[in-house]
Amino acid sequence: MSEQLLQNVAVKELDEMKLVGFRVLCPGDQFIKEIPKTSMLLNKRINEIKHVMNPSIQVGAFVVNECSNEKEGYWVCVQVKGYKDIPKGMVMLTVPPQKYAVLKYKGPNTNIMSAYNDLHKWVEKKGYSRSLTKWHLEIYHSWEDPKELVVELLDTVE
Repeated sequence: MSEQLLQNVAVKELDEMKLVGFRVLCPGDQFIKEIPKTSMLLNKRINEIKHVMNPSIQVGAFVVNECSNEKEGYWVCVQVKGYKDIPKGMVMLTVPPQKYAVLKYKGPNTNIMSAYNDLHKWVEKKGYSRSLTKWHLEIYHSWEDPKELVVELLDTVE
């Protein structure tokens, strides 16, 4: 990743986030296929979710080192103001207030790990430590085409 992109990395503190959507459970090598499918399903059923804050933004959530079955997998969600009448087959997830190193990534989902590697190097260089047992987020501004994502990568730090 270019030095210019890494200069755009920032550390942000976010308030609690209430999320509603789908949990994806599959073998690790299948996430690259299953997440886009689940994203399309969420987009198709978005009108069933109450109190959506911004229907054009999806939020992915995951814990790097799952410490329990409840946190295993990947969540494809939208942010809501509050929980009410969760649609059948969907789940809710509350992410507590946290501090993140944030990098905006544009490109194919197949290269996202390279962007994460660069973000992790930046985190280490700046003296932060990654919080591997806390929720990490991906805020998707464009997800329709897995080859042309626009996503903010939020790596939880301390």
